[in-house]
Amino acid sequence: MTEHNIMTSPGMSFKALFCQAKPASLRNILSESIVDVLEALDPEILSEGRLAELASHLIEPSDALRDSNVRDDIIRLLPLPKARELAERLGVEDGRNLYDNISKAASKKLAVPILFSFFGVVRDVRAPKNSAPSAGISIASYALFDHQRKAAQRVNRFLSDQPRKTVLHMPTGSGKTRTAMHIVTSHLKENEPTLVCWLAQNAELLEQAADEFENAWRHLGNRNVEIFRFWGNRNPDLMGVHDGVIIAGLGKMSSLDSHDPQTLLRLADRVSLTVIDEAHQAIAPTYKAVLTALYSKRPANALLGLTATPGRTWSDIEEDTRLSGYFDGMKVTLEVEGYSDPVTFLIDQRYLARPMFKQLNSEAGLKLSKSDIEELSVSIDIPESLLDKLGGDTQRNLRIISAIEDLSTRHKRIIVFAPSVNNARLLTAILTYRGIDSYLVTGQTNTFERERVIKGFRGNASRTMVLVNYGVLTTGFDAPATSAAVIARPTRSLVLYSQMVGRATRGIKAGGNKEAEIITVVDPHLPGFGNVTDAFTNWEDVWYEPE
Repeated sequence: MTEHNIMTSPGMSFKALFCQAKPASLRNILSESIVDVLEALDPEILSEGRLAELASHLIEPSDALRDSNVRDDIIRLLPLPKARELAERLGVEDGRNLYDNISKAASKKLAVPILFSFFGVVRDVRAPKNSAPSAGISIASYALFDHQRKAAQRVNRFLSDQPRKTVLHMPTGSGKTRTAMHIVTSHLKENEPTLVCWLAQNAELLEQAADEFENAWRHLGNRNVEIFRFWGNRNPDLMGVHDGVIIAGLGKMSSLDSHDPQTLLRLADRVSLTVIDEAHQAIAPTYKAVLTALYSKRPANALLGLTATPGRTWSDIEEDTRLSGYFDGMKVTLEVEGYSDPVTFLIDQRYLARPMFKQLNSEAGLKLSKSDIEELSVSIDIPESLLDKLGGDTQRNLRIISAIEDLSTRHKRIIVFAPSVNNARLLTAILTYRGIDSYLVTGQTNTFERERVIKGFRGNASRTMVLVNYGVLTTGFDAPATSAAVIARPTRSLVLYSQMVGRATRGIKAGGNKEAEIITVVDPHLPGFGNVTDAFTNWEDVWYEPE
């Protein structure tokens, strides 16, 4: 759970601390919205010990000790003898302002291991270490289905002729990454020595791409090549490489372009194929600059975009046309004889689960102010301020919890997309308190904990598991056994909505399920979607399908 494994007695555990705390103090730490939901579900929640038990489920010690506000509240819960003990460890003198002085000392970086030791917070030894190096050797069967192979052949053909760029459009769960890796390996073999640069936005997508390339090259490669991981804190030297694949974060490459554009241009002399996952991001100004630098440096350079949703929006034709224009309108889509669209084929042939869409009308008591309405009218998506308000609505949360509990009677793996970090914590805590095996992942979750939770969710345990998340796991997350999704995060982005739905629609032939249950929470006065039946073909009018 943390980077520290120091543990010294006696100290005081969070559980012991909460058990001796007054209910009013715990309410302050948990927030009124959580307690309101709990009281509606269980009027006896404020009885002795019940609220303390919930706090133990909800408050993750390592996160709490790093959050200054929560940490200060925790420190003030300490009984005086324990406060003095912690003060001694921190080198704080006893006095009139003891608790304030402890809080001040605890805010320093050097205090972290002392705090972790005092509260007995240790790393979970089950969390796998991220031991993949920044650079390594990927050593050279990995077949495609007929429809995937035909799409790959068409892409290879279009990348070999001007303008040498296209988008590969395949539904979520249909093997887009695997198909693309066949294209990448073919390019490496036919153009040796050369470099391929694979770009994506988040760590999950990048890890997935790196693992998939190594697997593909092991079966399809004709020589040993190098693989470079260039995201997060990984910084391999890219200047001396001429043969292999670079898996790079868009943000990291954008930073390189800003601080050292000449290095990026020199890299473009050796990168003959650039692949961008989630291609709808290609026209974001900072990312577009990176793509253009890599693709346009030499006439022979090629550009491939991958997407399940080849548009930026649901209804902004100008924005979608800009994306199409960047790829010169060139797009390769899965084609299956006898079917008007590939989604129907993939469902019929059990590559995708058959989705059953249901709406949950929240009837949230959210009242939009004039400023809320103005902000909503000019925002690309639902503003975070409104999402936070939704997350605190008691009646909305009660309906969501009821829906999840109902799903848990039919499904073994359920993923929930919450509208905010606080709401994700709230839902996880209440579900756990009510006996449902629930786990939390947000952008604030540390790497070790995230990997541990995801590994467990992907595992073969027969018990029902619920994974609640906010801001992550919409892409690059593959848990085929997931058969239900609760989309409690409203969005006007069909791209984002489709990505969330796709986490639960792996079919039997992809290790998934025959059917998937998708519950979308619908909020009055806010835009959103009820299903993605027409999503695959929504943007067809702005693309040219080359023969």
